[in-house]
Amino acid sequence: MKRLHCCVLVPTYNNAGTLQKVLDNILRLTSEIIVVNDGATDGTANILKNYKQIHQIRLPENKGKGNALKVGFKKALDLGYEYAITIDSDGQHFPEDIPVFLKTLEKSESKNILLIGARNMDQSDVPGKSSFGNKFSNFWFWFETGKRLKDTQCGFRLYPLKEIEKLSLRTPKFEFEIEVIVKASWNGTLVENVPVKISYDEDERVSHFRTVPDFARISVLNTWFVIVALFYIKPRNFFRKIRKKGFKKFLIEDVLHHNDSPKKKALSIALGVFIGVSPFWGFQTLLVLFLAVFLKLNKAIAFAFSNVSIPPFIPFIVYGSVQLGMLLTGEQLSFSMDNPKLDFEVLKHLKTYVIGSFALAAIAAALFGFIGYVTLMAKRKMAIDNG
Repeated sequence: MKRLHCCVLVPTYNNAGTLQKVLDNILRLTSEIIVVNDGATDGTANILKNYKQIHQIRLPENKGKGNALKVGFKKALDLGYEYAITIDSDGQHFPEDIPVFLKTLEKSESKNILLIGARNMDQSDVPGKSSFGNKFSNFWFWFETGKRLKDTQCGFRLYPLKEIEKLSLRTPKFEFEIEVIVKASWNGTLVENVPVKISYDEDERVSHFRTVPDFARISVLNTWFVIVALFYIKPRNFFRKIRKKGFKKFLIEDVLHHNDSPKKKALSIALGVFIGVSPFWGFQTLLVLFLAVFLKLNKAIAFAFSNVSIPPFIPFIVYGSVQLGMLLTGEQLSFSMDNPKLDFEVLKHLKTYVIGSFALAAIAAALFGFIGYVTLMAKRKMAIDNG
């Protein structure tokens, strides 16, 4: 702790039942502790009288966890600390996990890193609303930053204080813990998870999270962050990448993903062809891009091959779909390439067309994907043989 200039920061509000146990367990590891009494009205003040060896801040009234953390960060910086590990005082965290944060910080190449404890949200004593709230938060953090995390709500964290000081942090309550990680990520701080244990002992744990108002505040914050991400952060990052790499390198690495494996590229080809041939007219571009992102495939390749349904090819695709549909359903339509309109005969037998269309899409996707995979593997082998 001393070598890394790190302290433990404990914000507390009306957790007199668990505070002493939390502090005693932390003291077994370090005395570098700051406690922020956030206007507690229970026996917190009396408990803290027995801990003269730790730094204490008493706020006259409760203004929220976010405000208490900001006050604690400022105090830590004033005392010369560079990092602060925050731990809740309700007993849900295990102080013996503190070394996990320190070891991860030491091993990290970048010291501009913010670590968040990743809880096992599948364990039996985790409340359903906590598990749902975490998944909800994880999704929006990914959407706003492009970074996937297992846990974005855990209060057991390591903060790089000098980097956090640069941020304009405005929220005072529980939503602060979302605001700080999103803004830190936008500002270039590496945000990562580390595994930690968790306890949800309902007999002793007191949570001050108010489901409706606090969830509403978090939702409003995420709505604002989505707007900022779409209209400022993502375009800013896009142009920064182009400027840093140069247009040609950016195109090869970030758009075409030149280094993707043959399997991934072949699956992207298959996805594009499947969507292009399927009867999703008008929605093919949106659908193929959504599925490429969801399935973690090559978006550029999938989009390119979805254009198999460009206007000159449409009559052939429709004709092939109808013929295959008739074969599969046993229905007979008076349809030929000489009279593709049929006086709307196809519309009268839409089921036949749809079944044939999906069947043709599956066959074409498998064929194009297989050819693409074989071709790409052969190309890779030639490249290896040529050194």
